[in-house]
Order: sequence, then structure tokens, then C-alpha cells
Amino acid sequence: MVRVTKVDLSPRPVEAMSPRQLERREGLIAAALALVNEIGVERLQMKQVCERSGVALGTAYRYFSSKDHLLAAAIAEWHRLLLADLVAELRGPRAGLGATDRAVRFVRGGMRAYQRQPELARLRVAVAASTDPFASEALQGMARADSAALQALMGEVPAAASDLVRHIVGHAWQGELTAWVTGRTTLGDARRRLEDVVRLVLTPYETPYPAPYEVRSTV
Repeated sequence: MVRVTKVDLSPRPVEAMSPRQLERREGLIAAALALVNEIGVERLQMKQVCERSGVALGTAYRYFSSKDHLLAAAIAEWHRLLLADLVAELRGPRAGLGATDRAVRFVRGGMRAYQRQPELARLRVAVAASTDPFASEALQGMARADSAALQALMGEVPAAASDLVRHIVGHAWQGELTAWVTGRTTLGDARRRLEDVVRLVLTPYETPYPAPYEVRSTV
């Protein structure tokens, strides 16, 4: 009887990659993002990404299990950099901004970034439906990055409510982005609804300004 050895075809974990391997992985991601912007997610093929990046097709599958995995990792990386820019801007010297205003400006800036690169908005919506477990893992990482960014902007929200507030805002953002990409709403309406959700869930946690001191006459 011939015993068949099961071969593990899982992509190499990022934390186990050498600097050269990380460089190849980053090249594949950069090529994928460029091609999505040029030809759209539907027409993109792994072969094109490999030709653009200079990585052999067989080698590419050592880094990504499928096209869905590559695309999910690509949009997660682009989104991570977007979040870092938004948080850095909103945590700068902006006097008078409470948690609600910071979060509103955060999601507004995010929606505008996707408006400037609509193919990446379509990419984010497309990969959300993937059944590839490695793609799902990349998308879960993107959701965690959203949550961490919101946490950095919502210091006033009590810890007991913070998880739920971030969950609501994150899902509202994904939902409105999907509605816009799929043509069920306009970008303007999607952005207004998203900002309304942010205000609805965050305003109760705003610290009210003290009432002006009232000077009473003693005469």
C-alpha cells in the first residue's frame, strides 16, 4: 500500500518571511493595486500581477493562496495606510474637537479617499464576499485596524461601551460603501447616513460644556 504524504500548500506566514520575501510580497501587493486601478478587479488575473511585479507565478502562490487572498491583503494594506494618515491628522493640534467631531471627520475622510479611487472601493466590496479563509483573515485584520483607529479617536467613550460603538461605526461604514459601489445610493447620501450614525452613537458620550457663569445683581 502506497502512503500519500499530505503537502501543506498554505502560504508562508508574514512573520516567518525574510526581508527578501517581504519585498516580493510588497511588490505583488503594489502591482495588484496598480492593476486594479487600471483595469478593474473583475479583469485582473494573477498572471498579470506576476508579470508586473517580476515574481514567478508559482512563487506568488507561496505568498498568497489565491487571487482573492492577494486582493484582500492589498486592500487591507492600502486601507491601513489610509487609517494611519487620518488618525495622525485628527490627533494633531486641533483644539475643540470632541470624540464625535473627530470620528465624523475620520469617516468623511475615509469616504473621500475611496471616492478618489473608486476601483479600490469596488475591490473592498468584492473581496468581502470571498470564501477564501486567508482572504477572510486579511479582512478581519482590516476590521481590527478600523477598530484600533476609532479607539485612538474616542478616548472619551467609556470602555464598557467602546467595543459596541466601534462595531456599529465599522459596520455602518462597510454598509454605506457597499450601497454606493453597488449603485443603491449616491455617495452623498451614503456619507450623510454614515455621519448621522456616528453622531447618533457618539453624541451621548460627549462631555457637555459647563453653562456660562451667570452674574446676578445684588441690587
